[in-house]
Amino acid sequence: MPLNRDDLLELDRQDPLADHRDAFDIPEGVIYFDGNSLGALPKAAKGRVREVVEQQWGQGLIRSWNEADWINLPQRLGAKIAPLIGAQPHEVISADSTSVNLFKLAAAALRIQQQTSRERRVILSEPGNFPTDLYMLQGLCDFAAGEPELVTEPADSLIDRIDESTALVVLTHVHYKSGRLHDMTAITRRAHECGALVLWDLSHSTGAVPVELNDVGADFAIGCGYKYLNGGPGAPAFMFVAERHLSTLQQPLSGWFGHESPFDMRDDYAPAPDIRRVLTGTTSVVAASLFEVGLDRFRDVDMFALRKKSMSLTEHFIQLVEERCPNAGFELVSPREPQQRGSQVSFAHPEGYAIVQALIDRGVIGDYRSPDILRFGFAPLYVQYVDLWGAVEHLADIMCNRLWENPQYRHRRQVT
Repeated sequence: MPLNRDDLLELDRQDPLADHRDAFDIPEGVIYFDGNSLGALPKAAKGRVREVVEQQWGQGLIRSWNEADWINLPQRLGAKIAPLIGAQPHEVISADSTSVNLFKLAAAALRIQQQTSRERRVILSEPGNFPTDLYMLQGLCDFAAGEPELVTEPADSLIDRIDESTALVVLTHVHYKSGRLHDMTAITRRAHECGALVLWDLSHSTGAVPVELNDVGADFAIGCGYKYLNGGPGAPAFMFVAERHLSTLQQPLSGWFGHESPFDMRDDYAPAPDIRRVLTGTTSVVAASLFEVGLDRFRDVDMFALRKKSMSLTEHFIQLVEERCPNAGFELVSPREPQQRGSQVSFAHPEGYAIVQALIDRGVIGDYRSPDILRFGFAPLYVQYVDLWGAVEHLADIMCNRLWENPQYRHRRQVT
């Protein structure tokens, strides 16, 4: 049965997460479908940044490392992330960027494997994985003078490519472009059966898709702080290290915050006996404090209710686009089955970039991914069902009247 606006308004009235929207600063007239790239601003972040800058820094000065507990920000944030990814608080810590964290944990995993077998040389990923993941793995292989080898295998056959030559499998749980979900349980099990380790990138999962790292036996994971977790642009990332690896893990960027006693100022490095050993440099206190505000929004959120709404939003959006734009040339790239996709919907269209720019010009903010992908992310804490109707109304008008042909929408900007 075709959807109408009243159907979506009724879903909003029944939404158990509806009250969370008021906690975010969504500009008037904007429909925001890009929380999978940059989360919306939590209103409480404004007061927190003033507190950190004016009081903790301005008045407390250096004393705030102790008195405002800046020193334990990485662990405190990690403990708040842990329930969202099915980990124990002492297995998660916040630091650096996803790229740096991937390098550290991939190198650490290879070191573990080298201690048992020199025959395991393959780092296995998929073509089209998020570019920075592949770039960092390529760089790691280059710096290791060719000792490890990066191999990519298409998603449909990847699990069968894992064998006794595989040292490490590195995958993004929800594919950034298509939104396709990998079977974390099956892939992790297969890797362990073959003696391989697994590093999961949760950047497009955490805060939108329930993850149970310990239930599936995951070894390592990294994730982003500024997408669904609403930590702000460039927010610190996070790392997960399974408890069984904590006491022996060696990472290559052995900075002073990873030392067992950094303020003893000793010449020789001795890693901390716990998750702190994956830290490197000084915490970015203002950024980490803003990140904490985003994490606090999840304190009382039922992740399975969040997932239910996410699947419902994406399903209704697909239905609306296909009902209202049946001959517009859109090809659904995301899996049609809700359980197989994350909290995003991607369509391919030859004029994808210009169409996205036309939508943005009308206040409907999604994004574009080369070569032809229109990508729409649905952050369940603040996206309303009625937003779907407004967005597709604009999309149908743009396509019907070929408004994307306007030359101003074809000019490529630096960030797409």
